[in-house]
Amino acid sequence: MRKYDVNQIGTIMQSEIAEIPAVLAKLADSPEQFSALSNLLKANEIRSVLVLARGTSDNAAHFLKYLIETNLGLPVGLTSPSSVTIYKSKLHFANTLVVAISQSGQSTDLVEYADCAKRAGAKIISITNDLNSPLAKLADFSLDLMAGREIAVAATKSYAAQLFSCLLLVNAWSQKFPDYKSVVAASEKLMASLASVRSAVAKCDRNNEIVVLGRGFSYPNAREAALKIQETSKISVQGLSIADYMHGPISALTSKTQVFIMAPKNWPMDSNTLASLTNDLTKIRAKSTQIFWFGTSELAKPGETVIVGADCENEIYASVVDSIILQTFALEFARKNGLDPDSPEGLSKVTLTL
Repeated sequence: MRKYDVNQIGTIMQSEIAEIPAVLAKLADSPEQFSALSNLLKANEIRSVLVLARGTSDNAAHFLKYLIETNLGLPVGLTSPSSVTIYKSKLHFANTLVVAISQSGQSTDLVEYADCAKRAGAKIISITNDLNSPLAKLADFSLDLMAGREIAVAATKSYAAQLFSCLLLVNAWSQKFPDYKSVVAASEKLMASLASVRSAVAKCDRNNEIVVLGRGFSYPNAREAALKIQETSKISVQGLSIADYMHGPISALTSKTQVFIMAPKNWPMDSNTLASLTNDLTKIRAKSTQIFWFGTSELAKPGETVIVGADCENEIYASVVDSIILQTFALEFARKNGLDPDSPEGLSKVTLTL
């Protein structure tokens, strides 16, 4: 495995993370592309939603799923492209919305599935970083991530843009149009204060297992943090719901396991939720003391590592902005291990799956 001079690697990924506040600002300043969707959605009596995505975009898809279910009460499923591309299934998608999320808009299986769904009666919305891509051209309505060209293989600014675009989409569907200035301001503030990320990286050992946990709106970031560390540091990392972790995987927890917990500010901590989470943490702490908090220190104990996240008025906004700290951690961790996070061996920017 090649290793690199830490002073010469990761500069592209770092610069693209630094662009996130500007990308969020562009999206916040383009409400027209989201408000234009409200008539499309109302006119077609949408009764169910499917989200079509792979990789990083699939993690953003989980965020959209939570947003639609909690704000609109509609059933949301995650598609299985292989049902069309391999098994040639016939779809019946009347009154169904398919939201296709893809940075490139080029993945063959996503395009084929979207085309089949459209012919089966679904309405298609694409969320891409290229309005000239096959997926965007096929869609009934195309949303632009406005992230500009992304060069580093590991998606950063496009993932943050996907999370924010999902929020803007669902709010427009709900006829909510806040100005989002606080989100942009929080991202700018966080970009200027990342010292706690580098401190946490110094304490983390690539040779010991890493498990990343989240719940609710922090679950997509748990999945994405695990993926980013896998991509850039070439190790196996699990990204799980805390609830799922307690249903079996915790049995593999050891004293050397490093447990990362995505904890955005203003988690919804009613008494029952807090009691359940406290119980889960007690079981985790009984086996491992190496706990890293991404977001807030509200539930941290002395000796545990805290990476300070976004200062936002609600959990959803904080989860969008906290993408900055998980991406910066992956970047600095790869650098620490002498690996190139800009262009990891064995990966390419666009993955064309069948």
